[in-house]
Amino acid sequence: MKRYWRLFLEAVRGSDRDYTAGPVGPALVMLSVPMVLEMAMESLFAVVDIFYASRVSADAVATIGITESMLTIVYTVAIGLGIGATAVVARRTGEKDPQGAAQAAAQSIVLALIVALAIGAFGFFNAEPLLRLMGATESMIASSLGYTQVMFAGNATVTLLFLNNAIFRGSGDPAVAMRMLWISNAINIAVCPLFIFGLGPFPEMGVTGAAVGTNIGRGTAVLVLLWMLRWGRARVHTPRAHVRIIPDVMMNVFRLSGSGFLQILIDTSSYIGLVRVISTFGSDALAGYTIGIRTVMFAMLPAWGLGNAAATMVGQALGAKDPDRAETAVWTAGKYNAIVLGAVGALFVALAPWIVSIYTDDPAVVPHAVNCLRIVSAGFVFFAYGLVLTQAFNGAGDTWTPTWINLGCFWLWQIPLAWLLAIHWSMGPDGVFIAMTVAFSSLAVVGGVIFRRGRWKQSKV
Repeated sequence: MKRYWRLFLEAVRGSDRDYTAGPVGPALVMLSVPMVLEMAMESLFAVVDIFYASRVSADAVATIGITESMLTIVYTVAIGLGIGATAVVARRTGEKDPQGAAQAAAQSIVLALIVALAIGAFGFFNAEPLLRLMGATESMIASSLGYTQVMFAGNATVTLLFLNNAIFRGSGDPAVAMRMLWISNAINIAVCPLFIFGLGPFPEMGVTGAAVGTNIGRGTAVLVLLWMLRWGRARVHTPRAHVRIIPDVMMNVFRLSGSGFLQILIDTSSYIGLVRVISTFGSDALAGYTIGIRTVMFAMLPAWGLGNAAATMVGQALGAKDPDRAETAVWTAGKYNAIVLGAVGALFVALAPWIVSIYTDDPAVVPHAVNCLRIVSAGFVFFAYGLVLTQAFNGAGDTWTPTWINLGCFWLWQIPLAWLLAIHWSMGPDGVFIAMTVAFSSLAVVGGVIFRRGRWKQSKV
């Protein structure tokens, strides 16, 4: 236990370890701990905004919800760019090619800026029609249009924060990414109320102030990360000469990021199909599903951390011409993930009624939420392996394989199965939950079979 506590402290402080050598288990712990904490910090942004906005009006909270749903495309773009950046930076780091890693980092940043400016301009000038399209009321638009405009205009802070953190993770510096999320969240918590309520010399901006505070928090972290890449103590340094378009390097990052974007889009958008099926059973079933799935998503944060750690180790090990180490890292990460998520799943099955009671005591909603939590949790062990395998392909630069797996498992299998079980075979909402568990299992099995074939070891990055 003391050994793992020391590893935990070293992981939080940051380490100069070479992840292409030494025991695989401690290396995974060192990489995954900061990544888990980083994701937990990112999830706080929306919580803080809603907490403060709830003191303004119901319209303010509703506007945040609608805007966040539209910004899903921004997050998807940012994650896709991060997949490409992590794969290339990790591979160059493993090859002991600091110039190549620096070029990849710089080209990723230039590409992200181009994309963010395009999205920002479109979203800012079309914020009002977009809100109407999403069902916003006139009172919401009148009081909260500024929030949506500022969030779209400042989407570069989200994109660059995700991307820069992916660069640091790929180079083996995950503690830096984690600390930047601490800083940005602290600023967000402190600044938001100043602009929302007009405290002291600050203007009272209502819910728009939440967008200003969020962008200031994220923007500060981005500036610090860019400074570290240029002048600070980081494993990757980006001299001015690299901050220009280098066609072949940018196209390589774009190729990986494009398929990474499509991969994440297929995954996240599949939930729209599930919601469509479950909505046929009424608002109570939909509310129960929402409560259950949000709890599940939060519980999966450690799983994503281990998945990202596996991606970094795979990329660096392949760069170091050690595919056996890459494969060992993946199966070890899968085992750790299965243990952690399996334990969480067992707790969810046992304590589902108590967990749901934190959210609601509505007798019409509770049974659906409890069943969602219990049935979906039953597939956690499979999902643990499936997630690590997906991220392993990404880390190797084989981003198309998990894209096709996601398409098959989530769109061509999960959604039709959900309809078949829930509606055709009259199983109701439970049929949707069962389909999700079956899809998780299928993801693990299909991913495992393809991974064992080993073609990912020859991926060119």
